[in-house]
Amino acid sequence: MEELPGFVLAGLALAGSPGPAVLSLAASGAAFGARRSLNYLAGIVAGMVGVMAITASGMVGLLLAVPGATSVVAILAAAYFAYLAWKIATAPPLSQASAEQRQPSFLAGLLLSLINPKGYAAMAALFSGFTLVRGSLVLDIAAKMAVLLLIISASSIAWLLAGRALTRFFREKRSNRIINIVFAALLLVSVVAALPL
Repeated sequence: MEELPGFVLAGLALAGSPGPAVLSLAASGAAFGARRSLNYLAGIVAGMVGVMAITASGMVGLLLAVPGATSVVAILAAAYFAYLAWKIATAPPLSQASAEQRQPSFLAGLLLSLINPKGYAAMAALFSGFTLVRGSLVLDIAAKMAVLLLIISASSIAWLLAGRALTRFFREKRSNRIINIVFAALLLVSVVAALPL
């Protein structure tokens, strides 16, 4: 466990830094409030557990070894994130949102995590770059997943609460539009930076 401090720091930097999942979570917290976004948060975290399992199993490497698969996956992910960015950018002010829109669901969060290229890149770096338990691959993977689950949960809650702090600005039409467009643009920028194009 001598590599644990470095693993935690790398996990915080890679899993907690701005990316599609946490930016959409902050946007949801701002638009709908923390309580109404908890199912979405749970979906994002559950999806990241899936990403960890997929990455640790080597399935990502197998998929990306198929000729053309990387481009197809990147295009599908980009299309989904463009859709999410559009939904964020065009969301109505908070006073109208509760009547006109439903908050993001568990399934939306799960899907977002499972197609998030940044999540796979971060998990691949963390799983291949550190050894927490020597002599047992299964215990090493379990330890990494447990530590990362704590980091991802804590950082997701922090991003949700940071978004929640912006809620008062979502009640006024002009500031709501500006914040929504900024969140949508940041989401698109984070996707472009993460996609292997």
